[in-house]
Amino acid sequence: MRLTIRALSTGAPTAGAPTPGAPDHRPRRGRRAAPATAAVLAALALTATACGPDNEKSTDAGATPAATAATAPGGGKPGLPTSLQDVAGWKLDDWARFIGDNAFVNEVVQGFWSIAKMEDAKGRATPEYSHKSAGSSVQRDEPPAAIPAKPQPHPYSPATAVVGKIFMTAPEGDSMCSGTVVSDPVNPGRSNLVYTAAHCLHDGKGGTWLKNIVFVPGYNRDGQASRGKRYTEQQVSPYGRWTAVKALVSPNWVKESGVGPNSQFDYGIIRVRNENGSGLSLEEAVGGSIPIWFNAPREQITSAFSYGYPAERPFDGMELNHCDSAVRPGRLSFDQTRPPMYVIGCTMTGGSSGGGWFITRDGKPNLISVNSIGNRNPSEYMAGPSLQEQAKQAFDYFSKNAK
Repeated sequence: MRLTIRALSTGAPTAGAPTPGAPDHRPRRGRRAAPATAAVLAALALTATACGPDNEKSTDAGATPAATAATAPGGGKPGLPTSLQDVAGWKLDDWARFIGDNAFVNEVVQGFWSIAKMEDAKGRATPEYSHKSAGSSVQRDEPPAAIPAKPQPHPYSPATAVVGKIFMTAPEGDSMCSGTVVSDPVNPGRSNLVYTAAHCLHDGKGGTWLKNIVFVPGYNRDGQASRGKRYTEQQVSPYGRWTAVKALVSPNWVKESGVGPNSQFDYGIIRVRNENGSGLSLEEAVGGSIPIWFNAPREQITSAFSYGYPAERPFDGMELNHCDSAVRPGRLSFDQTRPPMYVIGCTMTGGSSGGGWFITRDGKPNLISVNSIGNRNPSEYMAGPSLQEQAKQAFDYFSKNAK
């Protein structure tokens, strides 16, 4: 099914379909690759069921995350919750205090991201996950078969303008992820919100916000940057550059680190403004936005479509790619008290982190997850968090209050 973008609507999405996806993210990006060659964007929905409760078979064996994934209790700054249950009961004042205690400051200078810096930015690093090395406490379904990523043919369809690259300065250097323009119920038709992975915005426990965060929708839409060709800033950024002015990640992400229970909360959101000072909203600039389907029933998830800009070999970060899974995503839980992650076959690599997972609901695309973690050498599958009630609370607060 082809993705068709619609101007943002005010209400919450209606009834639906399927879910998940997620890749691995480590530093690197190959040289230029071949231009994109085929693609269809569709939709997918995610669910609120923990691993094991429904009728599908799940296994307790598994893999222990490559970089010790232990749960990181407590810790750190004031205003942080001590458990998922604490966050689930937060009121407006709690969210306001959390944001105040973890203030986001993005001091990006206009022009900081030159063409050379964008080319050299590596896929945002994060520990990998492997089913084969998972510990016995990890509950998971059998790993799915690998699904080869497909490049989107140039010029990209106007519907894919909602997908773009996010550039940031991380402790390891200039990095990049992927993100999606999502609908803002408070500002219908004029959204400036971009949904991505938390690790694309914040370093987690003991870390801080990443710097110089900029979103470039429709990156390399017409293919001028493919195959090592010369190109201008306008050609690679057809809808402009959008600087992050506000950001929010899950409180659980801020107090934990590594692949593990916190990966089940690996989602984040930024509010952006046009670098050139235009009064146009991001949604108006790209021609649409994608609504998020929170608390999507898992039984309605029968397929999933994951998009992103993979930058590790064999990819080079210049091309928009997608993995189209025609089967219900598997489940992965490091902590069964938390919303599970979903898993699909996908060969995308680092750089695709934060890219959206889509399902079709009432004939329209909805976002149900984002690329979070995956295996590598070779890359065969990826996982993404299910966006349940805590994700909805965070989004609702951000939409209404983070101006």
